[in-house]
Amino acid sequence: MRKKIAVCLVVLCSISSIITAQETGEDDLGFWAMYFGTNRVTDDLSIHTEAQFRYYEVGSNFNQMLLRTGLNYHLSEKAIATLGYGYIETDPTFPEPDGESNTTEHRIFQQFVLNNSLGKFKFSHRYRIEQRFISSPVTGDDTQHRARYLLRVTYPISESWFLSAYDEIFINLQEPLFGQNRLYGAVGYVINKNVNVQFGYLKNHFTGANFDRLQLGVTWNTDLRKKPETAN
Repeated sequence: MRKKIAVCLVVLCSISSIITAQETGEDDLGFWAMYFGTNRVTDDLSIHTEAQFRYYEVGSNFNQMLLRTGLNYHLSEKAIATLGYGYIETDPTFPEPDGESNTTEHRIFQQFVLNNSLGKFKFSHRYRIEQRFISSPVTGDDTQHRARYLLRVTYPISESWFLSAYDEIFINLQEPLFGQNRLYGAVGYVINKNVNVQFGYLKNHFTGANFDRLQLGVTWNTDLRKKPETAN
């Protein structure tokens, strides 16, 4: 009898460990709050600003903070080249254990954005290369490289409302080759010529895992160029 009880306890502990190990947040609806800004300083240059706060659940269970900035060079009205930097802090666990140290990342990136239109549809192609310097309390320091391509489509419903969708694929420049894929759809509202908001849904696919995320994004663009003086 004692042997049977001992075997049952071992089995129960094993099952509990497996269930705990599989709690990745995949079955929970997460939430991303995002801000994006393009601040024009000259005819050729602008500054990109960005902040994102990501959660495993809506309003709770921190997953990631991302702060990003960059210098944009406007080759034309339809083409922009960017050199930028990002700081990322990530909690890779769900649920959060007590006293855990997060993974930190310093990221340098180069990107090229090409915009075009077809009728009312507006297309944006973003090509990005990233150099990632990652420090993890579990795996130590690591350097990784990654390429990304994003195709965005925007369609105006009216002067104030619009639809937006994109797909972005991440390709690692080391093994494994596939990083992730993000499929996104949203409805947006234009507050004024400088500010718009979007509310959407993101399907984030990794190898063997899919995450569902609601997104609320605010875009605020400013023009800091000196206005020409008018004659009195």
